[in-house]
Amino acid sequence: MTVTLVCLSGLPGTGKSTIARHLAARVGALWLRVDAVEQAMRDSHMTVVGDLADGGYAALQAVAAAALEQGFDVVADCVNPVAETRVGWQAVSARTGARHLDVALTCADRDKHRARVEGRAPEVPGLGLPDWAAVMARDWSPFDGADLHIDTGAVALEDAVARIAERMREN
Repeated sequence: MTVTLVCLSGLPGTGKSTIARHLAARVGALWLRVDAVEQAMRDSHMTVVGDLADGGYAALQAVAAAALEQGFDVVADCVNPVAETRVGWQAVSARTGARHLDVALTCADRDKHRARVEGRAPEVPGLGLPDWAAVMARDWSPFDGADLHIDTGAVALEDAVARIAERMREN
């Protein structure tokens, strides 16, 4: 049986973590959240960290590769703002022989997106969340090549999860 790496990409507040949590529970996959890894790196007594650059992504990709090699489906929950970060996940799938599913999440309803960003509380202890201005200033390259595009402002959570789960079965 071939395992799948589902890579969720999108700006903060588009619903990546919510969808990842529900998808992982539905299909029995391992949910890997870059926010948790990067916060653990910041909290580590071994490091003084300002900018993590790609350290969190590199660590999470190593864990993803090990999980895929052990036969687990993986849901990667990261912003993946530019082509370089997306290619890194694709390389993990290629290296492990896993199927790869890129899912680009957006929220075209600007008011809904802003309300999500401004109304959420951190789920990862110690994690500082970006405000609306920081989200809008974030470097983001459109992800035209994604396998699946979901506008979370227009698609209900369960429908989004069902669409991704269906694509996992198709691949």
